[in-house]
Amino acid sequence: MPEPGVCDLTAKIENLGDAQAQPDLAAREAEYEKFVWDNLKRNYLGNYLHGMLGMTGFRLVNAPTFLPAYLHQISGGSNTIVGLGLAMQQVGGVISPIFGASKIEHRTKVMPAAMWMGGLARMAILGIAISGWLLKGTPLVVSVLGFMLMFGIFMGAQRVVFSLLMAKVIPISRRGRLQAWRNATGGAIAAALAYFAGRYIIGPNMFGNGYGTTFVFAFFLTSMGLWALQFLLKEPEPPTTRTQGRFRDRLREFPRLIGEDRAYRNFLLVQMLSSSARIAVPFYILFIRSSIHLDGQTLGLLSLAYLGADTLSNLVWGYLGDKTGFRLVLLFSIALWIASTVLLMELHAPWAIFLAFFGLGAAQSGYMMSAQTMILEFGARDDLPMRIAVSATAESITATLGPLVGGRLADLFGYNVVFGISIGVLVAALALLIAAVKEPRTARMAVM
Repeated sequence: MPEPGVCDLTAKIENLGDAQAQPDLAAREAEYEKFVWDNLKRNYLGNYLHGMLGMTGFRLVNAPTFLPAYLHQISGGSNTIVGLGLAMQQVGGVISPIFGASKIEHRTKVMPAAMWMGGLARMAILGIAISGWLLKGTPLVVSVLGFMLMFGIFMGAQRVVFSLLMAKVIPISRRGRLQAWRNATGGAIAAALAYFAGRYIIGPNMFGNGYGTTFVFAFFLTSMGLWALQFLLKEPEPPTTRTQGRFRDRLREFPRLIGEDRAYRNFLLVQMLSSSARIAVPFYILFIRSSIHLDGQTLGLLSLAYLGADTLSNLVWGYLGDKTGFRLVLLFSIALWIASTVLLMELHAPWAIFLAFFGLGAAQSGYMMSAQTMILEFGARDDLPMRIAVSATAESITATLGPLVGGRLADLFGYNVVFGISIGVLVAALALLIAAVKEPRTARMAVM
């Protein structure tokens, strides 16, 4: 047993080390902050171009028009296959965010991982496109489903990496307007391209496969965005990082991340309820077949309404989020989602359907922006990769089950039952958001 004098000397050395470490950490934090602001214009432009071009292409794939209609066509009109396809895409994102977070949380630079994960997600889009020219019948359906799974896997991992990159290089006060302008311009391009694709590519079945040609356009646009980010982005090294851990050890930390922060836990429940409402998303375009003739031009017009709303509303959502925080954006988005679904169910005139798709597009863009930005404002910075992964995984689990169950319910009971379930979980999410989730930006400033 050491003598008391030795213990005192040891304690003094440890305290001296802590005292020296504090100024050193403060200096590294100041250097990190200076790097962010010194390179803000370059990084802002890189994120803008990546988001604008990338989101343009991804919107063509993820919009509830082209891909569900394509699956419905090649499967012989099966709602179950449509639901299975969307479920395959979502199931790919269940585990991959956690895996992606465990591979980058200890790294000072994550851009190389972003290029790999983003590149493979884009290759999945190209695979969907090429399958349409090379395969027919059941092999085509199986191939498209497989590439949708691949797309979901790498999109889930990509979501963690690119969210972390934005958090590293864009100050919190500038994130809303960045997302507003990149989504607005990307949405404008996507809306115009969607109308053009519906009327002049899918309608006349360009090159023997109009859908495949549309997805090739999506591949090139998303790839151009990734190249722009690689060329322009200058990534800082953070003052602190997590130590590298095993994948299963990170899984065991989920209860701690969720349990330590009550506000984040309630927000996560809102996310899961809202993503469950996607049970109806693949069937919006199929529901209206009974009301209006769904040719290529009509498909393009409704895609224009959905993506055009994304374009216009993003400017409102982004600036509102920067000014008030993104809780209010999330609240308005869920309320608009409910109202638009009701409108689609109750009124079947062409103008009402167009307005409903416009509202659904605005609601989805507001939900995505608020959910992805609010998650960056909870908890400690070093836990950010895994916190993003927890949210992405939780969303993917409910979003996986939603379309799969929805497709079967649509075949058995019709679309109204599916839409009714979607409205019910959205009402629950809205009630929980109002009652139990505070604005994280305001809460953090109050503590400071």
